[in-house]
Amino acid sequence: MKQDMIVILDLGSHENTVVARAIRALGVYSEIYPHDITAEELKALPNVKGIIINGGPNNVIDGVAIDVLPEIYEAGFPVIAAGHDKAKCKIKLPQFGNDEEGIKNALRMFVFDTCKAEANWNMKNFVADQVELIRRQVGDKKVLLALSGGVDSSVVAALLLKAIGENLVCVHVNHGLMRKGESEAVVEVFRNQLCANLVYVDATDRFLNLLAGVADPEEKRKIIGGEFIRVFEEEARKLDGIDFLGQGTIYPDIVESGTKTAKCVKSHHNVGGLPEDLQFELVEPLRQLFKDEVRACGLELGLPYEMVYRQPFPGPGLGVRCLGAITRDRLEALRESDAILRDEFQKAGLDKKVWQYFTVVPDFKSVGVRDNARSYDWPVIIRAVNTIDAMTATIEQIDWAILMKITDRILKEVPTVNRVCYDMSPKPSATIEWE
Repeated sequence: MKQDMIVILDLGSHENTVVARAIRALGVYSEIYPHDITAEELKALPNVKGIIINGGPNNVIDGVAIDVLPEIYEAGFPVIAAGHDKAKCKIKLPQFGNDEEGIKNALRMFVFDTCKAEANWNMKNFVADQVELIRRQVGDKKVLLALSGGVDSSVVAALLLKAIGENLVCVHVNHGLMRKGESEAVVEVFRNQLCANLVYVDATDRFLNLLAGVADPEEKRKIIGGEFIRVFEEEARKLDGIDFLGQGTIYPDIVESGTKTAKCVKSHHNVGGLPEDLQFELVEPLRQLFKDEVRACGLELGLPYEMVYRQPFPGPGLGVRCLGAITRDRLEALRESDAILRDEFQKAGLDKKVWQYFTVVPDFKSVGVRDNARSYDWPVIIRAVNTIDAMTATIEQIDWAILMKITDRILKEVPTVNRVCYDMSPKPSATIEWE
């Protein structure tokens, strides 16, 4: 079933995703597009029922205030404005944060009474639409998928398996930046249990050699993302008929990588780090979903609960948690301390309560005492946050006794660490990851 859509035109608002989620919560699909979309491009979108012009503080580009094209008002769609006083439409809304309940009621009236949209946005319809779109895009050709075993790539794998079956080839690359035991678990679950066509590649030395001496986080992300593609290309040359690359790009990846009116927070390996000479056409069926919607999609596809609610893990892996230039000793300290944290969180039942938790090892040492002698070793920073859509995050208040037990284990079991800290910074002003 084709789903009705409300289009949000971005005129520099910080709240585009808030509005989009509010509309989706009403059961109507919504997407965000740049302010300079043409009427022709707008009419080419499927099932558009109405337009929201969403203004905000970032509505100046190169010193010039931006606006939608005048033809948008004559395109034949109902138009409403939020935070944009000069919009040429009768209905105007204040910014979302001023009166959220009032805004939601106004959106409900606009979406259903004015636009006559049907509440048909749900995961059953989404899956059916995406299966049809994937089959139309791919045909009888093959798709190569980077399968990390995380939520996003697992859901993409399930969608592609439903759409094209054996024409999906999954590749798991161990770049040496995985969590402890993770590559082994990916092989066990996907190859042995789900019978996926899985190729395992151990490229640890290859990645770590390329990353040697690289301290800038953006450069690290792009090296990791670019090398991933190179590995896939090499694997593709060993196979016949690989024309497509599947990716688990989701909506927060798109937003954080920057738009015309939004500054880049950080590039993602599947958004900003792809090489210009990419040899594949991309298949990205989750690119308009928020994280909670990705999980709902996974459950709709029949994936196990434990897999769908697996703790998020960034594409660059531990590469963005081993801060600065990556060294093998700090990487090992990071991997071991992270394993201890995850073990103790599971024992305490926090793995079902906390959205994301991990350790970070910075690229500096501190003075400490070990075995009655001076030590000069690495600190470990613990981060534990809760979020719904990864756009904002709050800090989990961990029981003191649990933190003390984790600290004690890390200090005793990781010989190159002499200090443990707890990160209290929410998002914003911090991001979830340190790099």
